Amino acid sequence: MILRGKVNRSMLHRIAHRLPVLALLGLALALSVACTNKKVNNPLSNVGSKQPDKVLFDRAMDAMKHNRFDVARMTLQTLINTYPDSEFVARAKLAIGDSWYAEGGSASLAQAEIEYKDFITFFPNMPEAAEAQLKIANIHYQEMEKPDRDYTHAMRAEEEYRSLILQFPDSKLVPEAKQRLREVQEILAEREYEIGHFYYLRQSFPAAIARLKSLSDKYPLYSRADEVLFLLGQSYESEANLVRARQMDETVKSRLIEQFNSKAAEAYSKILTRYPMMDRAADATARLEALKKTVPKATPAAVAQNKAEIDSRTAESMVSHVMTGLGKHPSVAMASKVGEPPLVDPTPMSATQVTKDATDALLGRSPSVGGGDNSVAVETVSNGAPPASEEVPRSATPPADNPGGAPPAGELQPNAPADSNELKVDAPATDATGATVQPPSQINEIQNGAPADGNSTSSSSNATQADTSSSKPKKKKGLHKIIPF
Repeated sequence: MILRGKVNRSMLHRIAHRLPVLALLGLALALSVACTNKKVNNPLSNVGSKQPDKVLFDRAMDAMKHNRFDVARMTLQTLINTYPDSEFVARAKLAIGDSWYAEGGSASLAQAEIEYKDFITFFPNMPEAAEAQLKIANIHYQEMEKPDRDYTHAMRAEEEYRSLILQFPDSKLVPEAKQRLREVQEILAEREYEIGHFYYLRQSFPAAIARLKSLSDKYPLYSRADEVLFLLGQSYESEANLVRARQMDETVKSRLIEQFNSKAAEAYSKILTRYPMMDRAADATARLEALKKTVPKATPAAVAQNKAEIDSRTAESMVSHVMTGLGKHPSVAMASKVGEPPLVDPTPMSATQVTKDATDALLGRSPSVGGGDNSVAVETVSNGAPPASEEVPRSATPPADNPGGAPPAGELQPNAPADSNELKVDAPATDATGATVQPPSQINEIQNGAPADGNSTSSSSNATQADTSSSKPKKKKGLHKIIPF
């Protein structure tokens, strides 16, 4: 009995010592079975699948998660080339652009833009197309520089955000695109204001008026829109002061001064009607009273709108201001967060147009209609006709069927009265029979002392042609012997 008890105890000890080993073997077996039966989770359709295209897509996403972008792109390209009919092709093509976008750097961002544009071209109706368009705009937004530097990326960002809003108006990304567009337009408006202010300080008032007027019409949400309009009114008043100091007819002078003062009053009035809560409202009122113009009052809706725009802007802290000055990218803290950004640019004004309007006012005519003594002279030139600097040969005798040398019916008369608003057109040359005389075929000859009737000796003509067509270099004199050109 004692021996049997000892045997049982020894067997129990052996089993007890072997239990951990058996437990580990059972756990390993269970894990191996679980691994062989594990299914891949499809994040797009939530359906378990072991399809090879899905396996490639998951490998690529895992590589992107660990910042192995080159491996991810190679895997995604393999998926696209091997399984062109797969449901993951569109997502794989977008993921290639995402890999370049996440990698960063100027070259990578440029390549990401190309991939996103290809995705929009091939899959324009997918919801991800708006996402690709937003990322294209964000690429240029990230590369945007300060207003006094290169503004290429700012212009591209404005264009791309506008494209997103216009092409995908129902997308949930439109509010974000509008806010980014307001920030980009704040930077572009700041640039235009600095240029207009520079022209104003240099007393180049037509150029300043052109810049400031275009800025006011194009970017109404600019944080210093009241300053733009006030400077525009000051430019018009400066033009009026220059006219007042000139020696000219008093009637013409008063007409010009009144025109410039009226445009200045229009700029001041816009401050009071559109931006009544901003700092320049009191100065605009004072200038209107000095010009003896009517002082308008803003509507309650305009007051509420302008107050909402002011409250939406965030003041830049001192630390942020210093960091912005040291960095490359601009600060967009002063950009408005309310209001609809303009999606279409109005027709800009040029300095030439400002000068032309002043000239029209000086001559007392409408800017769009020519008349008076400044009617434009236009000369019709047919094929082979001589340039305007040479005379067209004309017949001394008018045609028999056209007495007085009057032009045929349907042509503008060359000697029309000044108030007829017609262009002065030279009549074509005719001979005695009424046929139009064609100019000589060779018109590039230099006529030195040729008689009026066009008959010159052949020797002088040959000598002239030899002098003009010879390529023999001439002898240099003085310092030209030393200078090789």
